[in-house]
Amino acid sequence: MTAIFQPAASSLSQSLTTEQVLQQLASLLEPLGAVAEVETLPLIEALDRVLAADVLCPVNVPPHNNSAMDGYAFHSSALQAQTVQLRVVGTALAGAPWTNPVKPGECVKIMTGAVMPAGLDTVIAHELASVAADARDDDHIRFDAASVCAGANLRLCGEDLQRGAVALAAGQRLKPAALGLLASLGLAQVGVRRRLRVAYFSTGDEILNPGAAPREGAIYDSNRFSLQGLLRRLGVQVLDLGVVPDEPMALEEKLREAAALADVVLTSGGISAGEADHTRAMLQRLGPVQFWRVDMRPGRPLAVGLLRPTSHASLAESFGEKSAFSPIKEIADSSQNKSNSFAAKRPAVLLGLPGNPVAAMVSFLMFVRPALLSLMGCSDGDVPVVQALSAEKLRKRPGRTEYLRGVVALNAQGQATVRSTGAQGSGVLSSMVAANCLMVLEHERSDVQPGEAVSILLLDGLI
Repeated sequence: MTAIFQPAASSLSQSLTTEQVLQQLASLLEPLGAVAEVETLPLIEALDRVLAADVLCPVNVPPHNNSAMDGYAFHSSALQAQTVQLRVVGTALAGAPWTNPVKPGECVKIMTGAVMPAGLDTVIAHELASVAADARDDDHIRFDAASVCAGANLRLCGEDLQRGAVALAAGQRLKPAALGLLASLGLAQVGVRRRLRVAYFSTGDEILNPGAAPREGAIYDSNRFSLQGLLRRLGVQVLDLGVVPDEPMALEEKLREAAALADVVLTSGGISAGEADHTRAMLQRLGPVQFWRVDMRPGRPLAVGLLRPTSHASLAESFGEKSAFSPIKEIADSSQNKSNSFAAKRPAVLLGLPGNPVAAMVSFLMFVRPALLSLMGCSDGDVPVVQALSAEKLRKRPGRTEYLRGVVALNAQGQATVRSTGAQGSGVLSSMVAANCLMVLEHERSDVQPGEAVSILLLDGLI
């Protein structure tokens, strides 16, 4: 396996701002592009998948002029009188149009979505019209002309989408509204990019699987679950490689396995400057993987690179039945079925995160998430940064970007205010549970006073 990524700077350990990290990651990923394989899925199975190509509208939407509400359809020339009285000559239902001629002084009772009868251009809402006092059998209505304007409550043919226009652009993640739009065009299936495969493992002799008996000095593996939860929320295919001890041979074996199976290899732990950080030493021997010190808190160390994988055939042969990772054969079979050769697979992207739980999550949200969306071919993954007033004084040292776990709410004046969740240590995972946003204190910013505006990222938008 050979790491082939070589960023512009040659130093082994660089100190970068968060913006520089995003720029370097973009430079790394741009030559790779998004996963190329496309599959066609029924709409009901395409939720959150990335659209592979533009969808052109095969029909006008709506396909005909129709009423936007229940009421009475008539021609706007009747509005010349101050009080309008019209004879009701029929009813137009959704799916059952009124096709007979409508003369001046006449109207048609119409339901929402029903086709507008020929020659009519305005709808008066049902509740704004009353039965004329001298009418028999409810066959006349009367209303004030000032209560409606010409063309009111009319939806025109093609006003939403015109035939031949781009209904959905390639790169969109298909949310529920997008699926509904595709269905409204009469489409039963859609072409989407295949799921990005991300292999994950935690590192460390001190890591225990949940359910194992506790031992002195050991901790349970929370990162494996929080990070895989974040991965699944993005809709990627997660390959769980478990926990790897601090043993060079075990790390090398797991890296070969991960790089052969996945588009991205994600790890947590073992990339700081400690003596037992075998992940760092191993990757340096495998190739010019970069280790960055990021000017941020929480989350300082970050490892990035590209790993040339072993073919799935040689991997399966070398591991045989001894491998504890069952998806090897499953994915290999899948690749043969879909003509997706792992032997010719492009390099796997390596992303190594810090081991502290909150640092790992924040680093994921800031760096791994945009990287994965890029590889997925997703063009609409940006999360808006909004402003809120700080409810407290926040201490901040210029020269690094800080991400504080916060709770945003509206005050009595309807303004968005935000407060921290308390202790902000990178191992205090309970404060992440309590948060509904991240406060972003920019690189050069100093202390924040109560009432000052701060930038926030809503976690529901990120996750």
